[in-house]
Amino acid sequence: MVMGIMGWGKLLQPDVVLGNSVLAITPELIERHGLRGLVLDVDETLVPISEIDTTEDVQQWLQQMRSQVSLWLVSNNLSVTRISRIAETLDVPYVTGAGKPSRRKLRRAAQAMNLPVHQVAMVGDRLFTDVLAGNRLGMFTILVEPMVSPASKRSRRYPLRALEVWISRLLGVTFKVYRS
Repeated sequence: MVMGIMGWGKLLQPDVVLGNSVLAITPELIERHGLRGLVLDVDETLVPISEIDTTEDVQQWLQQMRSQVSLWLVSNNLSVTRISRIAETLDVPYVTGAGKPSRRKLRRAAQAMNLPVHQVAMVGDRLFTDVLAGNRLGMFTILVEPMVSPASKRSRRYPLRALEVWISRLLGVTFKVYRS
């Protein structure tokens, strides 16, 4: 099946563009959209790629979310050592080597939560992996800004993400930032 330009734009359109890190996802946002589960990307969404541990802020945010929704980590990263360490610190089940935009591991996480996919949000910092995979499965999708290492003296550039945004805009995706 050949997909038209508008079809791709629709698959790349996040339901919510946060304009901030994952820490800006609030209980009010979760409630407003009827969400009961979050599938979270790991690298650059919860933990900067240059770091091996989560911050206290991420741990506290996750504790707050845990009281409201089921949580899973679904990462394309093949390093079981890295992702399992992060998942164990956060006490959250995880999957590595997800191959997003493949839907298979996202479906597995939603099934493990025992939730219909439309009540689960795919949360990530990338359009062509996280948002595309979530939309292909029928999940609610939340695009967050990449998590930046506090040790970084200057803001890191994300050329691949910038290219994804540019291509997506050409395909009709809008990036209106969510306001609570």
